[in-house]
Amino acid sequence: MVTRLSRPRVLALCALPVLALFGTAAFAPLPFTLAQPGTTANVLGDDKGTPVITIAGAPTRTTDGALLMTTIVATGPGADVGIGDVVDSWFRTDRAVMPRDSVYPTGGSEKEIEKHNLQDMRESQNVAVDAALTYLDRAPDSVDITLHLADVGGPSAGLFFSLGIIDKLDGDGSGGDLTGGRTVAGTGTIEADGTVGAVGGVSMKTQAARRDGASVFLVPEAECKEARAEKPDGLRLIPVTTLKGAVSSLRALEQGTKVPSC
Repeated sequence: MVTRLSRPRVLALCALPVLALFGTAAFAPLPFTLAQPGTTANVLGDDKGTPVITIAGAPTRTTDGALLMTTIVATGPGADVGIGDVVDSWFRTDRAVMPRDSVYPTGGSEKEIEKHNLQDMRESQNVAVDAALTYLDRAPDSVDITLHLADVGGPSAGLFFSLGIIDKLDGDGSGGDLTGGRTVAGTGTIEADGTVGAVGGVSMKTQAARRDGASVFLVPEAECKEARAEKPDGLRLIPVTTLKGAVSSLRALEQGTKVPSC
């Protein structure tokens, strides 16, 4: 004998596998990383009592204002992130849900990733020096530059290291500060030819910048949309693609002339 099921009963039975999947997902770890605004560091200042930028072999300027490189804080590669964590973070403006592979593309243990990030930072520092000296048309063998920033990994401070070197050596090129006395924050990788590259977690970095007093944020142009998504009030976004463009924008900001905007 064939039993006919009413429509509500059929729908209820069909929903059981779906509910089972949601039930499993609620307890299974997901391939995501949760991020939030991290610390900032003024590359024109000190880090734990040591100047972030030390220059020998050339006269340096006393600078005003600040150039804040920004960071995010993210759950580790081995952290169990459940669906409840994802849903909670998804609806918060001070949290971001990011694919784990985008934050930890190399895989490996936390120690291995930390080692890789520190290596990226060291390489970024070397390239930042080259980019700044190339911009200033100075020979590398005539000046000795040391960069120091503890407990921060990755290449995303490259642009701001270069800007800090330029400000200490040349300012805005006309006797003033590159910052115009402002607190300028931002992010971006740097190549030796001055090309600025994209980074991750921009929407979280803008919040860290505003929290720590920045009124201007330099953002890789490709990430303007993300930066606008959670832009804090009172923070001006300036897109950059090159070191030369970043310097030109900061000069224009001080002179009151047209400045690019995201």
